[in-house]
Amino acid sequence: MKKNISGKVFIITGMSGAGKSQALKSFEDLGFYCVDNLPISLIPSFAGLIGDRRYLKNVALGIDIREGRFLKDFIRTMENLRKLGLDYKVIFLDASDEVLMQRFSETRHRHPLGKNIAAAVKEERRILCDLKARANKVIDTSKLALGELKEIISGALELRHTAEMKLSVISFGYKYGIPLDADIVMDVRFLPNPYYIPSLKTKTGLDAAVGRYLSGKPGFRAFLKNYSSQIISLLPLYIKEGKSYLTIAIGCTGGRHRSVYVAGEIAGRLAAGGFSISEYHRDIRK
Repeated sequence: MKKNISGKVFIITGMSGAGKSQALKSFEDLGFYCVDNLPISLIPSFAGLIGDRRYLKNVALGIDIREGRFLKDFIRTMENLRKLGLDYKVIFLDASDEVLMQRFSETRHRHPLGKNIAAAVKEERRILCDLKARANKVIDTSKLALGELKEIISGALELRHTAEMKLSVISFGYKYGIPLDADIVMDVRFLPNPYYIPSLKTKTGLDAAVGRYLSGKPGFRAFLKNYSSQIISLLPLYIKEGKSYLTIAIGCTGGRHRSVYVAGEIAGRLAAGGFSISEYHRDIRK
């Protein structure tokens, strides 16, 4: 019986030298589990893991001419996957013959078909013509920069709703260094430091007393509202550049009071807006 399998599955294929490796890296940056050059005979078994939340959900498979009886076996396998209920899309990467030959010449890589480059490109194009015709999307990378390729792939993923983006809000202390994976950094050392209030010194930004102290300062609520709105307004631009996750770092001197409370408030506002949020206080115990 046909069983619908959840999750997004993309098969990345196309001409050698057209950018399949870069495309897979873009999928990996977007949170996909990527496998390059998976033997076609193993695809049906691998498909059984796809969609199971315990294993894999969003997957990108790189398949190319390196597979021996590539076209015949692959097309038959594709038809069988449909019968199994696996809803996948095929992205075919292409480029002009001149560009492909130039890329092989510059990298000095041997073409998988093992012939001189011009003859190999011509033969590969002939072999892959039927597969290209079956592709859901063909991307010509002849004149594309890597950032442009990411943007096209992001569109193919239909990642258009900002609520799909995964957001991580981290508090930290500048004395211990800025988090290396931070995409956006906000310095909240302009706020008065609870550390110098005797009754608050040993507490953290998770304590209600610290929250009352900071939230009562002039302009604090306006800052939270404006900063949260600014982040939300930037999300579509990050998505356009191919990002599916974003790390927002909030820093103060020691990472125990101001940054912790502000990070919690920002995370709460974003979560209330329907975004997927994780919250982490890196230096709160230091």
